[in-house]
Amino acid sequence: MCVLSTESEVKNCMNQQKLSRLQELLWEMTETSFVSGVNCMVLQGGQEQCYYEAGMRDLAAGLPMTRDTIFRLYSMTKPVTAAAAMILLEEGRIDLYDPVSDYLPGFCNQEVMTDGGLIPAKRPVIIQDLLNMTSGLTYPGEGCTSEIRTDQLMDEVITNLSSSHALTTREIMNRLGRIPLAFHPGEKWHYGMSADVLGAVIEVVSGMRFGDFLRQRIFEPLNMFDTGFFVPPEKQSRLSKAYQDIGKGLEEFHFPRLGISNDMKTPPAFESGGAGLVSTIDDYARFAQMLLQRGSFENVTLLSPQTVDFMTNAHLAPALDTYVWQWESLSGCSYANLMRIMRDPGAAISISRHGEFGWDGWMGTYMTIDPADDMTLLLMLQKTDTGTTAYTRKIRNIVFSALD
Repeated sequence: MCVLSTESEVKNCMNQQKLSRLQELLWEMTETSFVSGVNCMVLQGGQEQCYYEAGMRDLAAGLPMTRDTIFRLYSMTKPVTAAAAMILLEEGRIDLYDPVSDYLPGFCNQEVMTDGGLIPAKRPVIIQDLLNMTSGLTYPGEGCTSEIRTDQLMDEVITNLSSSHALTTREIMNRLGRIPLAFHPGEKWHYGMSADVLGAVIEVVSGMRFGDFLRQRIFEPLNMFDTGFFVPPEKQSRLSKAYQDIGKGLEEFHFPRLGISNDMKTPPAFESGGAGLVSTIDDYARFAQMLLQRGSFENVTLLSPQTVDFMTNAHLAPALDTYVWQWESLSGCSYANLMRIMRDPGAAISISRHGEFGWDGWMGTYMTIDPADDMTLLLMLQKTDTGTTAYTRKIRNIVFSALD
């Protein structure tokens, strides 16, 4: 609840009666067993407008969802990785047109799989391709040679997760570079492991492990002390259980995904820039507010306003947006720097604002930042194959309609 003291602050307060509907919706999500537990936060004008929670972080143990619950972020890791790259960009340590092969030799002399077989890539994968998902890299799957070979590589990563032969970030990404690309770099947009490669590039450029770079340059300055690539023993009780629903109701999900251990108990050899972080809603809010405030938060400056403006503007050629729009939840959006960016609110399927940006995660974590209204929305839950759901859109509609 915001506290008013001046006329200017009145403009920064949202309709609390409308926002209260969020609590009812979170209860509905848990009472119908759509999720085990969920929490939600809205900030505007630098003030917390509301925080709501519902359900359990651990159904079997009867542990309730709490504000300090820790969540696996999965793809909501990507904006953090993009911010790390922007730090190096500001310092002149990388250029967006640098070939990735300058840092990872596995990306030398890449080939593209076509209907006629393998052919040399027209140009190298560059850092901007990693940030914009135009690299030709894919995620594991069965749809093409790239997806199949990537699946085989990640299966090997998972097989060795707990062994002394666990593959490191750079080892995995160098091997990924030798897999045929799905298309020539820059010619299409396709969601894949680009952010993981970017994490390895950041390791090479910074001379430190990716997790150490994030901790020193982002998490510690922003006081994000519950964010990282694993959950230490003293915090394990706060880590939400992961759940799945494959037609039999909610049941615990225990398996590694994308080379990431589900229990998050030990520091991993592979620090995934695309999916590996855990965080709390308050920690992530600090990162989101830094972006909303154009690089600064609580007297700490991580990036310049010009850099954040560059980071949060659409860079894709409009012709490539047609690939982005193949995802229904991204209707109206373009993409840049590992985030969706709203280009055409009239084409969206929920209330939206031009220039709004953010991303979500495989287990349902969700962020949107609305610079026009100085507003941030965060949603945290842990259910597989969730991403942006109808409930997410309902929450968005409530929040945007509460902007008085």
